[in-house]
Amino acid sequence: MIRPALAALTLSTALVLPAHAEMSEPERQEFRAEVRSYLLENPEVLMEAIAVLEKRQAQAETMNDQQLLINNAQALFNDENSWVGGNPEGDITVVEFMDYKCGYCKRAHPEVSELLARDGNIRLIVKEFPILGDQSLTASQFAIATRRIAGDEAYGEMKDALMTMRGDVTTESLRALADDAGLDTDAIITEMSDPEITQIIQANRALGQRLNINGTPSFVFGDQMVRGYVPLENMEEIVAALREES
Repeated sequence: MIRPALAALTLSTALVLPAHAEMSEPERQEFRAEVRSYLLENPEVLMEAIAVLEKRQAQAETMNDQQLLINNAQALFNDENSWVGGNPEGDITVVEFMDYKCGYCKRAHPEVSELLARDGNIRLIVKEFPILGDQSLTASQFAIATRRIAGDEAYGEMKDALMTMRGDVTTESLRALADDAGLDTDAIITEMSDPEITQIIQANRALGQRLNINGTPSFVFGDQMVRGYVPLENMEEIVAALREES
C-alpha cells in the first residue's frame, strides 16, 4: 500500500506544479507524462523526498512539543500535588503520566523502577492520569488519598501495589492493600471522596490535553515528550543524550 505521504508527494509533483506554469492543456499533459515516466524510472527519488519530508515533520513536531513543555513547565515540574520519587535532587527529571489499569503502564513500571535504581540521579514525577474507566479513577483516588493521609512513603508503596495488582479495583481490594500496609484504611477510604482529589485528577487531565497526551504511559524526559511505552534501554539512551546536551 502506498503511504499517504508518498501519494501526496506523487500527486503534488505530477499535478500541482503544472498548475503554476503557463502551459496549454497539451503541454500540461506532456509534462505530466514526462514526470510520471521519470518517477517510474527513478523511484528512489520518491523515497529520498519522503525521507526529507518525514524528517522535517519530526523536527516540527519536536519543536512544537518543546514549546508545549515550556508553556506548561510549572504544572509539570513544580506541582505540589504530584508525588516525587527517585532522587529529588537529580540532574534529569522524568515525568510519567500513568493509569493503574493500563497494561503498558504495568509493563513499564518495573523498567522505570530499574532505571531509577541503576542511575541514582533521576527525579521522577508521577502524574495520576486515569483514562481507562471507573476502576482507573478509583485507583487514582485511593493513591492520592493515601498520600494525603499517610505521606509520600506510603504513596510509593501503594503505587507499586496498585501497579502489580491483579483483578478488579474495588473498595474491598483497596481496603486489603491498605490493611496489609498497616495504614489507616478508614481514613483513606473516606478521603477518596474529597473534592480536592477530584480537582487534582481534573488538573492532570487538563494538563495532558494541553500536551496532546491521549494515552498511557506517556513520559517527559527533560525537554522531550515521549508518548507511549518506552523500553528500559531506550530510556537510558534518552537520559544519556540529555546529559550530553547539558
